Amino acid sequence: MPKRPPWIALMLTVGIVPAQAETIQVTIDKLVLSPATVEAKVGDTIEWVNKDVFAHTATVKGDWEVMIPPKKSASLTLKAAGPVDYFCRFHPNMKGRLVVAP
Repeated sequence: MPKRPPWIALMLTVGIVPAQAETIQVTIDKLVLSPATVEAKVGDTIEWVNKDVFAHTATVKGDWEVMIPPKKSASLTLKAAGPVDYFCRFHPNMKGRLVVAP
């Protein structure tokens, strides 16, 4: 059997390495989520950074809620694929969407 050049083994190894999980920031400033829609993958972490002087939540009705204190941040690691609509329980007009790929 002919010997393979080392770069072929490297390419094969790179092809099977799982993608690195990311942390995606959503900024809250003056009652606005930015970005309002986030595309992410299962295993990624969403970090909400609250620049307002009052608390907010990221709430999915009947599922989960993340409390985001004033001038602080809070995060959640995504565990399931699919679209997720969330809102702030204190300010229901604040709405966001997570589009989570497997």
